[in-house]
Amino acid sequence: MSGNIELLSTTLAAARAEDRAALIAYLPAGFPTVDGGIEAVKAVIAGGADVVEIGLPHSDPVLDGPVIQTADDIALRGGVRIADVMRTVREAYEATGVPILVMTYWNPIDRYGVERFTAELAEAGGAGCILPDLPVQESALWREHADKHGLATVFVVAPSSQDARLATITAAGSGFVYAASLMGVTGTRASVGAQAQELVGRTRATTDLPVCVGLGVSNAEQAGEVAGFADGVIVGSAFVKAMLDAPDEAAGLDAVRSLAGELAQGVRKR
Repeated sequence: MSGNIELLSTTLAAARAEDRAALIAYLPAGFPTVDGGIEAVKAVIAGGADVVEIGLPHSDPVLDGPVIQTADDIALRGGVRIADVMRTVREAYEATGVPILVMTYWNPIDRYGVERFTAELAEAGGAGCILPDLPVQESALWREHADKHGLATVFVVAPSSQDARLATITAAGSGFVYAASLMGVTGTRASVGAQAQELVGRTRATTDLPVCVGLGVSNAEQAGEVAGFADGVIVGSAFVKAMLDAPDEAAGLDAVRSLAGELAQGVRKR
């Protein structure tokens, strides 16, 4: 079975045709439980998310701030495994038809086996992977198998990335480019920062891929600001925090559904 890279591309193109940015939501698998995590993904899609990233919980998430680290720890203590990540992708995709990606650090894939991971992700209906710590120059094996299975390879660029480096990264990637709005870890912030807009402009000069911005977006106003210059707005910590702060799982699902609705309105006010 082939993965859903084409669905990802058409979804992002459809948002652009509507003169808006896509809303991309992030939630870790296995949080608060595997079943609860699947329901949370369905809730953010019901609220208005166009694309969802499923985080593969990791014990040393170098890009992720304290909120996502807390959720990862809950998932890992609950015994989450890669099979649960694949199940989350499968059930979310089958229930909604929305493109679902996995965001993961490289070590779990390397240990699991690249061919096995890509084949299972494609079979589950996944659209691709975001790989924040895989150097482009070491990505040939991954890209070979991802291409074979119809999966996007999304690399992360940062404000520190020089123009020549941006060109190398974007030439190797597919699906979209993940532009980190600032130097640092994930988390909600009071402002997104002007360097994000500059990074998007420099990245677009190297590629025709959509450029989506993450790190720091937490409310509709910020989503609208980023939507003014980016093809997609990525929100993670705000969704996870809404789940963590809720008194119970049902309230958490209501909270992430409501937040997705507010953000979906925000990306339409570019």
